[in-house]
Amino acid sequence: MPKLPRNMVKIGRSFYFRRMVNGRVVKRSLGMDYQEAVNRLRSLKNDVPVARISVEEAASQWLEGYIATVREPRGRKLAAQRVHSFLVPFMGHLLLSRLSREDVRAYRLWLEKKKTLSAQSVKHILSDCRCFLNWSEDRGLVDRSPFPRRIMPRIQERPPDRLTDEEVGKLLGIPEPYAYVIRLGLSTGLRWGELRRAEGRDVQGGWLVVAKTKSGKVRRVPFPPELRRVGRLCPFSSEGHFARRVRDLSGVERFHPHQMRHTFACRWLEKGGSLAALQELLGHSTIVTTQRYGRLGESHVGEEARRLGRLVPEVVPAKEVGST
Repeated sequence: MPKLPRNMVKIGRSFYFRRMVNGRVVKRSLGMDYQEAVNRLRSLKNDVPVARISVEEAASQWLEGYIATVREPRGRKLAAQRVHSFLVPFMGHLLLSRLSREDVRAYRLWLEKKKTLSAQSVKHILSDCRCFLNWSEDRGLVDRSPFPRRIMPRIQERPPDRLTDEEVGKLLGIPEPYAYVIRLGLSTGLRWGELRRAEGRDVQGGWLVVAKTKSGKVRRVPFPPELRRVGRLCPFSSEGHFARRVRDLSGVERFHPHQMRHTFACRWLEKGGSLAALQELLGHSTIVTTQRYGRLGESHVGEEARRLGRLVPEVVPAKEVGST
């Protein structure tokens, strides 16, 4: 038997039409003959009323019911901001059941015209839109998600924003406790939030136990014994204040705390560390995220080229015909 059409199920020897409408399951018998069931299915799809709910009303339910249970506080806040700042102003007044693929394409173009949004931000906003429309399909608010294929913008890969050896030297030369936090970040690769929450009691047997992480999973990071302290390891709470003060003291105008994490990852791979181990240390859910650190810097590529020497053997010119 061929694959059953959407909204058709087979129970025993009979076929049934089943669809979620306004949160309730609608089910009707289509008979035992497959071809007749397909014909009845087409007419029933047109007879079953669609949900008359606006995009704004549905998005509010999505935030309150779905997002509130599957995302962390920061993720919930971002989703709400994207809905109220972008989704609702553009298409909030439309009926969800009337939303088309062209409406979603127009939404992307509208987002891209906003100079304050980067391509990465547009991609995140569209990802939430896709999630919202998939949820609407699962709830029976639309028959099928109108989110088009191949609509997501392609993001040009950027090299990790790491610090050079010269910049690291300048940062380590600033007064304490700023220099200590720099050493801590360069030695562990922690995110700023993880640095801010780390305490001396979290160090156990040469490992720093990072409990509150972005992924929600506990991980262990090697901890140099000379960095061990009592109490909070990072005495700063504001990332912006710390960054501004470090820039003033060091003269490294482009410094921001996340560069310490990028630098840690690049140095790990440059010294021969494995990609899989780095994934565990950084707490990435997939190794694809970690692979972006696998791009060696120009200095290391040049050093490797000098070590290998000439790859193509030098060719001695052939003698001309008739020469002695």
